[in-house]
Amino acid sequence: MTQVLTAPATPASPAAGPAARTARRKALLRWIAVHSLGIAAALFFFLPFLFVFLTSVMSDQQALTRELWPHSWEWGNYAKVWHTPGFLTWWRNTLLYAGLGTVLTVASSIPVAYALAKFRFRGRNLSLMLVISMMMLPPQVIVIPMYLFWAKQLGLSGTLWPLIIPMAFGDAFSIFLLRQFLLTIPNEYLDSARVDGCGEFRTLTRIVLPMAKPGIAAVALFQFFYAWNDYFGPQIYASENKAAWTLSYGLESFKGAHHTDWNLTMAATVLVMAPVVLVFFLAQKAFVEGVTLTGVKG
Repeated sequence: MTQVLTAPATPASPAAGPAARTARRKALLRWIAVHSLGIAAALFFFLPFLFVFLTSVMSDQQALTRELWPHSWEWGNYAKVWHTPGFLTWWRNTLLYAGLGTVLTVASSIPVAYALAKFRFRGRNLSLMLVISMMMLPPQVIVIPMYLFWAKQLGLSGTLWPLIIPMAFGDAFSIFLLRQFLLTIPNEYLDSARVDGCGEFRTLTRIVLPMAKPGIAAVALFQFFYAWNDYFGPQIYASENKAAWTLSYGLESFKGAHHTDWNLTMAATVLVMAPVVLVFFLAQKAFVEGVTLTGVKG
């Protein structure tokens, strides 16, 4: 029987520990240096939200003092805001404005974008230029004639319908964004569907729309965010009727009534921002993909 001899294990060098720690420290510093701009940008956007949230759960005496961390977490501030007279009405009005407006905008913009992207007809480039020119037109230019039409001719002042109804006729920015995305869909898919006997409407609903989900999601999110945060429109048309106020306009009234209760004002701000932040994080992947792919083709 042969005996296998093994060499004795050599003890670890005493300098291995400090050397490893030094290497890890250098790697960490290198990572911070490479990502310093991103970290600074993240803190620049995150810290105001953190300040608003911490202030919203402070007591009346501590809010806006030098002490930034709450002594006691006053979660009841959110209940006080939620039960403020009119707050639920502002929520319902905002959901109606943002939700219905988003559906109408997407439904009316898709056919126009599809025609501009996939059809060949005389005046197509002129139509596209008109859409782009509408994007460049400031809303303040047409606010007076539009107000006279909706308020004086149709008698819809004091409601949100002058803001919702026009969305059923398309939106220039949504049309342009969808058109750019639809250009990325190969025409071969559409030609195959037409050869199989699909009409244009069926080709749009069965072939184009499933492939255009990221672009549609991006347009829907843009429109939802715009309507949810819109202050100018409700101020013009709904300011005379408190029952038609939205959250953005009602928050200004809430701040005026509670200008000394900054904790309640911040709690109301958090409740207004929370749905938008939640929707964005839930649809972040589709939103980023849709925005990225809209610039692939011109």
